[in-house]
Amino acid sequence: MTTADLHTLTGAYALHALSDEERRAFRRHLAACEPCAEETAELTAVAARLGLAASLTPRPVLREQVLRRITAVRQDPPGEPPSPRRGRTASWGRPLSRWALAACLAAATALGGTAVWQHQRAEDAFDQARQAEQATDRIAAVLAAPDARTSTAKLADGATGTVVVSEGRDRAVFVVSGMAEPPRGKVYQLWFDDGGTMRSAGLMDPGRADQAVLMRGAVDGASGMGITVEPAGGSEQPTSAPVAAMAFPA
Repeated sequence: MTTADLHTLTGAYALHALSDEERRAFRRHLAACEPCAEETAELTAVAARLGLAASLTPRPVLREQVLRRITAVRQDPPGEPPSPRRGRTASWGRPLSRWALAACLAAATALGGTAVWQHQRAEDAFDQARQAEQATDRIAAVLAAPDARTSTAKLADGATGTVVVSEGRDRAVFVVSGMAEPPRGKVYQLWFDDGGTMRSAGLMDPGRADQAVLMRGAVDGASGMGITVEPAGGSEQPTSAPVAAMAFPA
């Protein structure tokens, strides 16, 4: 298992979906990879919160009851001793004022909103982890394909790139290590080379020097690939000279 492969396992690790061997390898990787350690910690925390988060909808009459109670409870004048006969008494012997009841209502509303927010965050994180796991599976399927062919080349700034192509699956994976960070506000974009015509194949993660990317779209007879530096979000056509170009393995 390569370092590039390990970068893709954060979601599966957080959801305890790795084999014992993969888990041991990934734990060793975490000790030397701060981005993966941070991402794993975040996904693990949110996955745990997923089981605890709950969204409770209060009964429709609750607000009406609380507001009616506010108008029925008189606040004590300053300095007047508490009287147990006036209104509902709190555990320490003081009647609840309308401000206290209002605060309780606000707190209940806030807690309900927080529960909904946490539940949504947990669901979003779970979806992201599931998508990451699915992407990992698709990458692994290409790398493990019986007809997988590879081509490796040295890129700029000492980086190493390997492209793996499966004719049977009609897909390609680009694996890179040591990739320099793109300029601020820019991103590396992958392209299929269709006989000199460049076709977008997706974006790389600008924050990772080592990564495996499933190139977007079918290989569809492309003869090679290229990498350009594009504005964040990518471009429909290359706007800069390629920083790397690789021919697909024969």
